[in-house]
Amino acid sequence: MKQINKTAEPTSLVQHRAQQHSNFDNLPFEAKEKLRQNLLAEQGYICCYCMKRIPEKIEKDGTVNYDMKVEHFQCQDNFSALQLAYSNLLGACTGNEGKPKKLQTCDTKKANHNLSINPTSIQSCEMLFKYNADGEISSLNDNVEIDRQLNDILNLNMQTLKDGRSEIYIEVQEKVRIEGKKYKNDKVGFTRLLEQEKARWLNRIDDKHRPYCMVAVYYLAKKIRQSRN
Repeated sequence: MKQINKTAEPTSLVQHRAQQHSNFDNLPFEAKEKLRQNLLAEQGYICCYCMKRIPEKIEKDGTVNYDMKVEHFQCQDNFSALQLAYSNLLGACTGNEGKPKKLQTCDTKKANHNLSINPTSIQSCEMLFKYNADGEISSLNDNVEIDRQLNDILNLNMQTLKDGRSEIYIEVQEKVRIEGKKYKNDKVGFTRLLEQEKARWLNRIDDKHRPYCMVAVYYLAKKIRQSRN
């Protein structure tokens, strides 16, 4: 999961919220599309929970749409006062909507359950998680409640997600192994290489984060700490 820094909300959302009897369901189409674009842009076009790339759909007229859901972190049914609060809105993948429950993930699997894991928290949510070569995500300090939310509420260890994260982990691990041979007697140079690679994974390409980018960042940060000891 990657930290999301919320940007300024769309003017159209502010205007709609000021109207009497406004709610998310009667948000005009154009305003909802602007909201979706804002959420995608601030998240770098990856899902707020699983970090999978939000897929593009090219329409017949050439316009580009994105196969995503607007996620209410605090659900609409239980927190109706927050249904138009921009701070409560995130962009999520469709999470295998329509497939069996065991295959559903992210917002689709979460439904109306509450989470304490907030991607927009001021205290960086990125510091809560660890990843391994099998692609498993878990709490950094073996927090039982966080692990329950990851597995039971968001289903982030569903196999296809693990496979995607594992591919990134092994790719970066192998690159570090190969490059590390060139710096066998240059600890400072090797550390600098790791820091540059970490920065590369944090940077966007064409305004988009690479899928599962925080898996690479976690592994590289671990290697940097080891290289400094």
